[in-house]
Amino acid sequence: MTSKTRKITGWVLSGLIGLMLFASAIDKIKGSEHALQMGTSFGISAETYTFLGCIEFLSVLLFLFQRSGVLGTLLLSSYLGGAIATHLQHQQNILFPMAIEAAVWITAIIRFPELTRRFGNPKSLNERTA
Repeated sequence: MTSKTRKITGWVLSGLIGLMLFASAIDKIKGSEHALQMGTSFGISAETYTFLGCIEFLSVLLFLFQRSGVLGTLLLSSYLGGAIATHLQHQQNILFPMAIEAAVWITAIIRFPELTRRFGNPKSLNERTA
């Protein structure tokens, strides 16, 4: 994949993930009826669900900015891991949060070459540090 193609693909995927997760965060922050029903089904108060929306919003912002993208990836991964655990605890389908987490990591690997180097060829890291 050429550098230009990689960059375009990374930003398109980032935009799609950002839109989806921003919508989810805004839904939680505004306290829509759907969000409150979801929070209640998990045993989460409205205030806590609003706080979770703020965390999600901040994590997405960090993910979208190039300089803080790796940190945003880690925060989104943690957030979505919690969503998966909560869904498992309440016997709900985990396919959607798992798919989003996979998309976040695939996008991060495309956008941030340092992750590709870190995960792709561990020998090259050892040679640099030695």
